Amino acid sequence: MSSKSLRLSEKWFRRGLWVVALVFASFLIGLGSTIVGDLPRVERTLALDDFLDRPAAEPLRQTIRASQRTEQESTREREQAELALLAAQQASRAARETFGNWLATRRATAQPDQDSELIARTKALDALKAKEDEAQRAVGTQRQIALDARQARQTAQEKLAVLEEAARKALEAENRRVELRVFAYRLALTLPLLVVAGWLFAKKRKSTWWPFVWGFIFFALFAFFVELVPYLPSYGGYVRYAVGIVLTVLVGRYAIIALNRYLARQKLAEAQPDTVRRNELSYDTALARLAKSVCPGCERPVDLKNTEIDFCPHCGIGLFDRCRACKARKSAFSRFCHACGTVASSPAAEGLPPQVQPASTT
Repeated sequence: MSSKSLRLSEKWFRRGLWVVALVFASFLIGLGSTIVGDLPRVERTLALDDFLDRPAAEPLRQTIRASQRTEQESTREREQAELALLAAQQASRAARETFGNWLATRRATAQPDQDSELIARTKALDALKAKEDEAQRAVGTQRQIALDARQARQTAQEKLAVLEEAARKALEAENRRVELRVFAYRLALTLPLLVVAGWLFAKKRKSTWWPFVWGFIFFALFAFFVELVPYLPSYGGYVRYAVGIVLTVLVGRYAIIALNRYLARQKLAEAQPDTVRRNELSYDTALARLAKSVCPGCERPVDLKNTEIDFCPHCGIGLFDRCRACKARKSAFSRFCHACGTVASSPAAEGLPPQVQPASTT
């Protein structure tokens, strides 16, 4: 119904009722979103370990942890050994320099009584060299331990990766099944709402309780297109495209059938006499169509500002007539003459209550 055909207070009442419809829909949407959001909790959360061969994987994990600890300990020991090696190398280098200087002095003075000191200094150098070699071996040992631990860890990780890959494939397959089940839960919840909303739209959208009807329709559409469609399984896009095609075909078929029925009704209506056709039109519907400059009978455009047009040139329904009292040109759908206020000549056809109908002139 056009807002131009409504009374001012009725316009504001209708706007308030639309607010009621939107508020009602918002609360329904909030409740529905909460319910739909909690649906995945019906299914247990799955993890990779649920599908892993634990008897085979646990020893490998223990080997990896032990190898990591060994490698870390070996790294710390190697760092200490390298520090000890550095100190031994420095001590050995300083001793060799001191021994070289002393030996050069001895050759210059050629004192035989210093042979015992030469032997002692030589033994001291040998001891420092032995200590340096020992530190070098300690560093090599720790490096070998770290290498063995790293290789053992890598081997265990490779074996564990094979087991985890098999478990990951099983987890993905189960997650797809869970996704389908959760989608089925959402579908079982939202599809009946959509069916009920369709029935309400077809049967009750103009009833007394239309704000609640439209609020429920908004809620059902939100639940379907926001809470269900985004979670539609894809399978590479095949499912979503197929569902889109099916929905488009269904909606298109309904629209085509509705259009053909409408055209058939209009064709039958246009074949009826003028009085019958105007009796079937409600007052508000006629005013709403006239406000849009279309014929109330066939809904085709008509130049209502042209004072020479009294009948629709498309379907022949009367658009203007003359007041029986003052002969002023007025709309054939008006209940009263705009010039003198006389009741229209056919009050029963206009839906007037009996108390305002004029008395018989016979």
